[in-house]
Amino acid sequence: MSEQHEPNQQNKPDKLRKVLVLNGPNLGRLGSREPDVYGSVSYAGLVKACEAAGAELGFAVEVRETNDEGEIVRWLHEAADGRLPVVINPGAFTHYSYAMRDAAAQRTAPLIEVHISNPYAREAFRHTSVIAPVASGTIAGFGINSYLLALRALSELPE
Repeated sequence: MSEQHEPNQQNKPDKLRKVLVLNGPNLGRLGSREPDVYGSVSYAGLVKACEAAGAELGFAVEVRETNDEGEIVRWLHEAADGRLPVVINPGAFTHYSYAMRDAAAQRTAPLIEVHISNPYAREAFRHTSVIAPVASGTIAGFGINSYLLALRALSELPE
């Protein structure tokens, strides 16, 4: 009698690790907003790329976007309470939102700041991030690939 083997379940997680990808103001306008700076990929294209890359890495990626600072603060609290890793593009809030900085500082899992463009190659006011000092790391200047690089980095960090 031949013995039937179950697939090796030890290498498969019971459920995918949830990751929040949070986007601040104006990022919902990708594809039409200054394509010479932010590229031609639409916001829907960004969502699709993040979800696909996340799935390959074993993540359940949830991409969110808002123009409301308070909403991002609430999402960061949700991530801290749930021990969820975060990839965040704070947009313009990067440079002055101390409320967002304080919420990010409460993180209980890795948090990676991303930027589509290279802030240091742009206007001087973009050279300062209040988020970077409390982030696990920052990836900038690689277009939407900045997000994909951040997801890859998360996959290599301990939970």
